[in-house]
Amino acid sequence: MSKIPVYFMPGLAASPTIFEMIDLPEDTFEVHLLHWFLPEINEKLTSYAKRMAEKVVHENAVLIGVSFGGVLVQEMKPFLTTRKIIIISSVRCNAELPRRMKIIKTTKAYKLLPTGLLQDVELLTEYAFGDTLKKKLKLYEKYLHMRNKEYLDWAIEQMICWERKTIDSEVIHIHGDADEVFPAKNIKDFINVKGGTHAMILSKYRWFNTNLAKLILE
Repeated sequence: MSKIPVYFMPGLAASPTIFEMIDLPEDTFEVHLLHWFLPEINEKLTSYAKRMAEKVVHENAVLIGVSFGGVLVQEMKPFLTTRKIIIISSVRCNAELPRRMKIIKTTKAYKLLPTGLLQDVELLTEYAFGDTLKKKLKLYEKYLHMRNKEYLDWAIEQMICWERKTIDSEVIHIHGDADEVFPAKNIKDFINVKGGTHAMILSKYRWFNTNLAKLILE
């Protein structure tokens, strides 16, 4: 029996190393990691999704996306024959975005975000005050892979201005009730991970190692 191909898409700017603690049985699943690449000038999310879909070389693959990666795998779906789409710490339509993001969209304040600072995360770490902030910046340094300003500007705009209005009921949504980026109060019909924050793919990896394979095989 052939293995089930599973493609993992990390969150905004993140490296696939965020999945390093996720353990799917090797006798059943074949894991593939997708990487962000630079968008073309003024590229639409649909076009980017089509190009990313070309990197999925298996029929009936499972796509798993985190945060903005969850948005992207939903946009990839029309270009592929998939077995299952699973999103984590994400949203299934723009109505589920938090109020602050909707305000940012209306005012276009996202164009003013200092995304260039993320390119100097090592410098930020060096001058950070307090152990907690230092630890957080060390995580960013480890997992934040795509720090290119053009990519960051593009990705933030695509996330905030996502146009999808209708929820795809086939998409499985795993979400934490303590998610600080996409509050659970705005989310409908999701599998709740108790105490899960936006970074629960790292902090709640044991939950995923217990449940993810079963969700794929259902």
